[in-house]
Amino acid sequence: MAESDTNFKMIPDQDELDQMERDLKFYPSTVTEPKALDLTQIEQFNREGYVRPISIFNDEEISEHRSYFDDLLQKVIEEGGNSYSISSAHLKYGRVYDILKHPKIVAYVTDILGENVVGWGSHFFCKMPHDGKSVAWHQDSSYWPLSPSKAVTVWLAIDDADIENACMKFISGSHHVGHLTYNPSDSTEHNVLNQTVENPEQYGEVVYDELKAGQISLHSDLLLHGSEANESDRRRCGLTLRYAACDVHAAMQWNEKGVLVSGEDSSKHWSNRVRPEND
Repeated sequence: MAESDTNFKMIPDQDELDQMERDLKFYPSTVTEPKALDLTQIEQFNREGYVRPISIFNDEEISEHRSYFDDLLQKVIEEGGNSYSISSAHLKYGRVYDILKHPKIVAYVTDILGENVVGWGSHFFCKMPHDGKSVAWHQDSSYWPLSPSKAVTVWLAIDDADIENACMKFISGSHHVGHLTYNPSDSTEHNVLNQTVENPEQYGEVVYDELKAGQISLHSDLLLHGSEANESDRRRCGLTLRYAACDVHAAMQWNEKGVLVSGEDSSKHWSNRVRPEND
């Protein structure tokens, strides 16, 4: 596999992204016969922009995934990376590809996005104990060259995630506001990313996304979210899995990251990558 196939930027060129014409309004789920969620949960997603917690893996299963990640993290650090640099992981690691396509996870995603869905992103956000790095308030859609805004993030807890070790937090209902103005992050923020939305509480209530290892949450790409620095003695690792409806168009060749996980891609826009041979 060529380097250009796997070395996609975690944060794309912002000037180029800002010049794109994108449809960044919220598209509520129209699914009326869900497979995994119930209609109340779909109504909650449409109203509040997220649904949580949902149990996917039991203790034994998530322990195996955690051991796999521990080994992968050690390898990446030995090669000069860090705990945040394992991005587009499904293009490189077969085990992550398998999680992206896991039937239980995909069932919940299709209850939000509909039957035709592509998985295109996978990124470990691993806050080491006392690492001092936060994730400032932001919208995922600000970073993604996708249009229209029909995308969902699944956050899979590899470790228990709670307020003490800096779990993710949402601004409930903020996805209805549309695409928000942000400021470039100041170096003093120690932000893992590079954008900050100021005064987020004006858009809704803060909700903490506390999850047990093996559970997931789902949130809209327009929902304001972030996390504090982990000042605890415990690690907090999560695997973000990104999905979009197949009628979403991806610029900057991000369609090359796509894997069809449900239904069909009638336009053949997404590349539908095969499983990496390793793992």
